[in-house]
Amino acid sequence: MRLLITGARGQLGSDLLALAELRGIPATGLGSADLDISDAAAVEVALQQFAAAGDLPAVVINAAAYTAVDAAETDQDRAFAVNGDGPGYLALHAAAFGLGLIHVSTDYVFPGDGTAPYEVDAPTGPKSVYGASKLAGEQAVLAAHPAAHVVRTAWVYGATGGNFVKTMAALSASRPTVSVVDDQQGSPTWSADLAAGLVELALGDVPGGVLHATGGGETTWFHFARAVFEHVGADPERVHPTTTDAFPRPAPRPAYSVLSPSAWNQAGLTPLRPWAEALDAAFAAHGEAFRPA
Repeated sequence: MRLLITGARGQLGSDLLALAELRGIPATGLGSADLDISDAAAVEVALQQFAAAGDLPAVVINAAAYTAVDAAETDQDRAFAVNGDGPGYLALHAAAFGLGLIHVSTDYVFPGDGTAPYEVDAPTGPKSVYGASKLAGEQAVLAAHPAAHVVRTAWVYGATGGNFVKTMAALSASRPTVSVVDDQQGSPTWSADLAAGLVELALGDVPGGVLHATGGGETTWFHFARAVFEHVGADPERVHPTTTDAFPRPAPRPAYSVLSPSAWNQAGLTPLRPWAEALDAAFAAHGEAFRPA
C-alpha cells in the first residue's frame, strides 16, 4: 500500500505521516503550499505522478480543508473552493488513475438539533457556510468516485497546530477562571486515533460510502475543558459553565454533534477508544505539546 496525504502539515495530516512511517507504509505528504486542492490542473498532475510512482495499491487521504468556521461566513468562495470543489477534483482524478480515496468530513453537515447519535444516512442540513461547503465536498466525492470513502469526524485535536485542548491549557495558565459552553454535546477525537482508523480503512476492503469515526462516548465543551485542566494540573473548578447564547459567533455551532459509529463498527473497523482514555494517551505521548509554556 502507498499513501498520498493532502493537508499533510495539519494536525491530522501530520499524524497520518507519522503513523505511515512507523508502520513502514510508503507515504507522500503534500501541504497546502505543495498542492492547492482547489486547483484542478494541479490536482490532476499530482495524482497522475503519484499513480505512476509505483506498482503497489495506492490511496489518497484528503485531510486538506478550509477550517476557519467563522471566517467562512464572509469568505464563502474560498470555503467552497477548498471544501467543495477540491475534494471533487481529487475524486475525479483518483477514479481516473485507479486510486482509492478517503475524504475527511465533519459533523457540521448535520443541523445539530438531534437528540441521538447521527447515523451515516441521517438527513443532513448544515446551518453554516463551513458545513454547507463540507457537504458539497462529500457529494462531489461520491458522485465522481463511488468507491471512495467519506469519513465524518468531530472535535478533533492533536499535537500539531491550534485546537481546543491547547487553548484551554494556555488559558489555565493565564486566567483565574474560564467560562466554557455546557450546552453543546460532542465526541472529542484525538487525531492520532483518527489517523490509525483511516490507515486501517485504507488497508482494508470496505465498500465505498459514508462512515463516522470519532472518539467514543460524548461530553460537552465544559466537561472537556475541565478534563484538560486536570491534565495540566490546574483546578477544574476554575472552569465555569455558560451557554452558547452568551458567546455569539458569526457561524452557528451545532448543539448536538454526536456521530454514531454503527457503520464503522459494522464494517469490521476498530472502534476509536473512549474520548477520556484518548485524552490520557494524548498527554502521555505529547504532553509538552499540549501544556502551556
